[in-house]
Amino acid sequence: MVKQNESEKLLSYLEVHGAYEPKILPKQNAFTFLAQRGGVPQLFKWDGVHSKIEALKDFHDRVLSVHHSPSGKKMVVGVDNHGDERQQLYLINQDGDIEELVISKKHFHRFGGWSSDEKKIVFSSNRRHPGYFDLYVADVTTKSVTKLLDIDKNCAPICWINDDRQLLLSIPKTNIDNDLFVYDLTMKKLTCLTGAFERSARYQSAQVTADGGMMYVLTDIGQDTLGIFQKNLRKDGPFQRLMTDASCDIEEIKLAPDEKSIAFTVNKGGVSTLGCFHLENQQTNEITDVPKGVYRSIAWLNAEELIIAVKGAAVPGDIWKVDISNAKSERLTFVGENKMLEKEWVEPALCTYQSFDGLTVPYFLYQQGEAKAAVVYVHGGPESQIRSEYNPVIQYLAANGFAVVAPNVRGSMGYGREYVQLDDVRKRMDSVADLNWLAKDLIETHHIDPGKIGIMGRSYGGFMVLAAMTHYPDVWSAGVDIVGISHFRTFLENTGEWRRKLREFEYGSLEKDATFFEKIAPLNHTDNISAPLMMFHGRNDTRVPVTEAEQLNKDLKEKGKETELFIFENEGHQTERLENHIFMNTKIVTFMNEHLKGE
Repeated sequence: MVKQNESEKLLSYLEVHGAYEPKILPKQNAFTFLAQRGGVPQLFKWDGVHSKIEALKDFHDRVLSVHHSPSGKKMVVGVDNHGDERQQLYLINQDGDIEELVISKKHFHRFGGWSSDEKKIVFSSNRRHPGYFDLYVADVTTKSVTKLLDIDKNCAPICWINDDRQLLLSIPKTNIDNDLFVYDLTMKKLTCLTGAFERSARYQSAQVTADGGMMYVLTDIGQDTLGIFQKNLRKDGPFQRLMTDASCDIEEIKLAPDEKSIAFTVNKGGVSTLGCFHLENQQTNEITDVPKGVYRSIAWLNAEELIIAVKGAAVPGDIWKVDISNAKSERLTFVGENKMLEKEWVEPALCTYQSFDGLTVPYFLYQQGEAKAAVVYVHGGPESQIRSEYNPVIQYLAANGFAVVAPNVRGSMGYGREYVQLDDVRKRMDSVADLNWLAKDLIETHHIDPGKIGIMGRSYGGFMVLAAMTHYPDVWSAGVDIVGISHFRTFLENTGEWRRKLREFEYGSLEKDATFFEKIAPLNHTDNISAPLMMFHGRNDTRVPVTEAEQLNKDLKEKGKETELFIFENEGHQTERLENHIFMNTKIVTFMNEHLKGE
């Protein structure tokens, strides 16, 4: 077990939480944000008049989203139950009272915006069919719900436009691509804005002017990376390119209140930069007076100032204000501050290596001094990206003599369309081979002991752990799988129906690729596993069902393999509750110390 003083130290790492997802309270010098409280995310408010933070209403479970009305007098709050991701919508009225607004606990609800008169909200839900998200409107006063449109797809409303006569919608085409639609409430007509193009594309972070005439959006139409484009919504015609970066994605945009500029962030190898694009002269200025890290949730406080959530490897997460006119920033919250531990946190080195086919693969290396043992931390997704963000377990392992390696193998986001599609369907095992070649690089370049390399990952990263341990068993000395996939066939058969079709674009389909699934499934190659394996899963996981872990654990035990499975009854796909974090990560640290360092 972890020694008592070390256990207390690990707890101190796990108790560090940041502030994130700031949302401006309109017509007030204030914003709300989310932060951990009582083991789950809850809602807080920053008051600029008094420069103070107050906790708002406590909800029964984790808060997933917050949406303020145009006047700032009301808000809709999304909450799920024990991590099941089935968001229910609650109303906080002007008096601060909480009312149920959209509740159907067996179904998912996606908020799409307030009407300008604050009488209605729009949302989508899979109430009619598990795999389809139809369009609904709810009356805020009467709480009545009216269906607007049946949509036999996975629809997400974005906002009301044109004096609430129309709705802007996003409907996915593949695991990464989508189309944008306008639904006319009077004509009851659905029009696709993007379907005329031959090539599929991503359309993200859409911003529409107050008069509904112009839309600004991030898209990779006709190019490899996401850039800023505009489209006149009053006329037929193509999207016009405003700004792009051929080497990396622009990942978020926010139109200023005066509609004269667009704030944006760029993802440069897992680290963000912040800039402002001025529409009149088409000029850009970069803002560098912000701590290094990942920037999210841009919001304009006024025409000159914006706020942004900043999370770095040594910055657990807080909200900063940025003055565009003088390019200066100011920290507004100190939720993630911990002066005792900050001196122990390390900034990772950004490294690369050549994989089996010559592909250059990037990874972050966390290391203090020399290390002979290493833990490879594989991200999920798979269309995700490990970023330069605070991770308590990575930092704790690095502080205790491990080299912690976080790769972005082929298939990761952030490096363009071509890179993210390098692991699709029958190319799946190429990304697993990347992990094998990463281990070679650690041994040759960083002098890691070949017998002291462990691997861990969550969700799809859990599959990568299992695939690496079954296809390259001699490389790994220990493995940890958190909510991972053990067989794509059983995963696709049992995952939420609303996800299945989109996941098939990435992994392959049950109809066409069943033989391939059998060939690569870790569940079918458990004889090869030679290293000890530890698994964790949430009982309420609607993405990767707990049966994925149970079937693998049963098979391994029958074969006399060293395995252990822990199931959290009050968690879903994410692990949110502090007591579960303490239990899980104490187990992981003890496990890695025992099998990689002999402690």
